[in-house]
Amino acid sequence: MDRYHAMRVIVRIADAGGFAEAARQLHLSPPAVTRAVSALEDLIGARLFTRTTRSVKLTEAGQHYVEDCRRILAAIEEAEASAGGSYAKPTGVLTVTASVLFGQIYVTPIVTAFLDTYPEVTGRMMFLDRVTNLVDEGIDVGIRIGALPDSSYSATKVGSVRRVICGSPDYFERHGVPANPSDLARHRIVAATSAWTSLEWRFGKTNKTTTHVKPALFCTSNEAAISVARSGWGLTRVLSYQIGPDLRNGSLQTTLEDYEEEALPVHVVHPEGRSASAKVRAFVDFAVPRLRANRLIN
Repeated sequence: MDRYHAMRVIVRIADAGGFAEAARQLHLSPPAVTRAVSALEDLIGARLFTRTTRSVKLTEAGQHYVEDCRRILAAIEEAEASAGGSYAKPTGVLTVTASVLFGQIYVTPIVTAFLDTYPEVTGRMMFLDRVTNLVDEGIDVGIRIGALPDSSYSATKVGSVRRVICGSPDYFERHGVPANPSDLARHRIVAATSAWTSLEWRFGKTNKTTTHVKPALFCTSNEAAISVARSGWGLTRVLSYQIGPDLRNGSLQTTLEDYEEEALPVHVVHPEGRSASAKVRAFVDFAVPRLRANRLIN
């Protein structure tokens, strides 16, 4: 069994979401793809996929194995490129991670423009509202919001974002604008539980205060809370970048700006430092000035 070939096959199945589509992309017959997976499962002694007539899903063992395969394949790719003298040329698969809304609003346009500039690079975007382990999950570049823990990652600051309270112009016209944090007690609050599990909202850069809020509505996503605020039903608290388009078009406005906490830094990080591959170096050089130029991340 060609283990390298089998690894490529299972990674492609995971990305394509099915055996037939993976076979088409790899220019293989569906039986050849099935045989490669079966041989690898026999060798490992574990099922990698759960297959039904309607879907193909990775098992828990399969999820871990696919991420390991991504790292191994990337290492082989870079070793071959280096040996062939093309290490200075951006090629291969570039995996970029960010939080969901930040990725959708700000990172996607940068990645697609980068791929237009470097057609020999294939992009893979992982937008997740959790902290990812770049090395363990086979990720090349991450955009991180908040203070960075001590690590060996290379980090370039591109700006900062603020925690803001926002509502629609219609809401403020009907209910008034809070003059200070204590005024929130008379306003209808929408809380996004995925981001704000605490009901103690902190305010202030130097003279710090805390206000206990009683939400009238809890939402499991920032998108839902923002949508409710946009409709004029209540106020919510999010990170400034999450409502960037709404601030631009006027569908939302911020309030209590004088009581905001210190802004949170935004960094572009990658694990390899100076030894980073050409695709990583090129993407960082491409993304950093574009992120810095965005006024809603500064």
